[in-house]
Amino acid sequence: MGSAINSQAPGYEPVSLSEKEELLSRPLLSHGAQPSPGQRLKRKLSVLLASCAVSLSVFVAFNMLACNGTLFGIKPRPSEPSTPQAPVQAREYPSSSSSEDCPCKPTSTVPEYFNTSPGPWVGKTATGKAPFMAQTRTFDHAATYVPNAPLQTQVPVQGWQPGNLSIFAMMGFLTPYTPSTGFGVDEWPLPEGAKIIWLQMVSRHGSRYPTRGSNVEAFGARLANATGKFNAMGELEFLNNWKYQMGMEILVPRGRQELFDSGVLHAYMYSSLYDPKTKIIARTTTQDRMMKSAENFLAGMFGLEWTNNVTLEVIIEGSNLNNSLAGYMNCPNESQDSLGSEARDIWVGNYLKDATERFSKLVTGYNWTVDDTYAAQTLCAYDTVANGYSRFCSLFTYQEWIGFGYSHDLQFYGNNAFGSRTGRAVGIGFQQEVLARLQNHTIAYSDTQLNTTLDNNTVTFPLNQSLYLDFSHDTNIVSILAAFGLTQFEQDLPTDVYPGDHNFTVSHITPFGARLDVEIIKTPKPVKADRSGYEDEGEETKYVHFVLNQRTVPLGWSHPECDAERVDGWCEFETFLKVQKKMPGLARYAEVCFAEGGGA
Repeated sequence: MGSAINSQAPGYEPVSLSEKEELLSRPLLSHGAQPSPGQRLKRKLSVLLASCAVSLSVFVAFNMLACNGTLFGIKPRPSEPSTPQAPVQAREYPSSSSSEDCPCKPTSTVPEYFNTSPGPWVGKTATGKAPFMAQTRTFDHAATYVPNAPLQTQVPVQGWQPGNLSIFAMMGFLTPYTPSTGFGVDEWPLPEGAKIIWLQMVSRHGSRYPTRGSNVEAFGARLANATGKFNAMGELEFLNNWKYQMGMEILVPRGRQELFDSGVLHAYMYSSLYDPKTKIIARTTTQDRMMKSAENFLAGMFGLEWTNNVTLEVIIEGSNLNNSLAGYMNCPNESQDSLGSEARDIWVGNYLKDATERFSKLVTGYNWTVDDTYAAQTLCAYDTVANGYSRFCSLFTYQEWIGFGYSHDLQFYGNNAFGSRTGRAVGIGFQQEVLARLQNHTIAYSDTQLNTTLDNNTVTFPLNQSLYLDFSHDTNIVSILAAFGLTQFEQDLPTDVYPGDHNFTVSHITPFGARLDVEIIKTPKPVKADRSGYEDEGEETKYVHFVLNQRTVPLGWSHPECDAERVDGWCEFETFLKVQKKMPGLARYAEVCFAEGGGA
């Protein structure tokens, strides 16, 4: 590419066409002499050395610019703590570029060892077939057209009536994000003079592809193995040409949108808690979907330049490693808690009996079982968030969709909540971190799975923030609710009949992109329990307010000390701390996680 020439520059004189022709006709060497071989070699070496010098100068200048005025991003090493500390399994994401894009290291306000790469800890990942919804979707052109936004969730479902919930709001942990319908109390605005002074958020990742070894992956493999023998008709005829082409574990486009939108929502709700002169720490884990969820959220809340506002601390998620955001990783007995899975399987055999018989009649050359029916129903959820639309959704009746959501309630309750021996223990590390932040101290020792290397260092566990943002998983968040002792979600769930509306409904608790916001509210005087105003006497008071998926969780329902009569669900701050001090003893982390038979 030629360089631009400034014709107005001093000393510039235009060259006429005749002069250009004369220049082109001149011999390359004067007097027509031809160089000797030695001269030619010397000239080549001179040109080569000059080129190298120019290239080196350009390269150094580029790096000085790209690395903020430092050569190759090398900065003086910050002062080390007086006592040695183990390496911190975290890194900062200064930009969307990878290390391959720029030879400079990311700058950081934390010690160098904070910027470790997750490397192999991202988990199993794969990208599925690209969606082509404009071509693949089907709909009744005679019916009222409802544009997709971005998913096509207006699908015909037998038994659905106006006023019923959408089936996409009752898919358990596979539910695309939607605000909860409520947890028993009305929402109240802040009374005049009250202020929110502190927030702790913990969020689930967004919609993703299935995990490795899922039932839908197995279903796809079974149909592929039956090629040449399998034949379907009627409403299952599309399966004759269907192939399983899902990715694995990473976010789908809808998942990115869910977390970005959550960030935007939190920007409107809580941006005033952020001091723009500071850079806060946010935490996530090393799994790919966890890091991407955090990044999309932060882009939504702070903008694409969020790295100016936040340092993202990435904690290794791996077996037997301490990580409060994936507490099951260091609770070996957690994998033995299978009561929920067993209850789910019993229920699936009940509510899908008719559907399995219905589908079996439409298939030849293949033994269609209830496992295939449940996988096909699960595929509606995954297929929709991955491709925008799924033909699997209309295969099931509205009552069968109610049964589908309930199957996940049984599973999560028995495996991760109060129906599991390890449920409280898996979430107790995070509960302890929240209490430490509320009481303004680090954690040097803990008989839980929190990471004391990180939590005993104010660089990685700061105490001066009024806005804390953490990212976790659905099962971990369910266990966190149990660790906080929210017994309003503790109830017997039968496996032979649907119990109707019930508090522990996973679609309302941990849909994709779920978020728990813990607010601290300061008021000039105590607020009356019936919200009729302030008490006549009393001093400045603080309250704790739990908001799960944009609806209040009434703390008094679980902890009578918090006053079950409070219509706003708040709990007085000191009372909340007193109640929470009992929780580690109820969780019994060491016993239930490590003792032989502890998870049985």
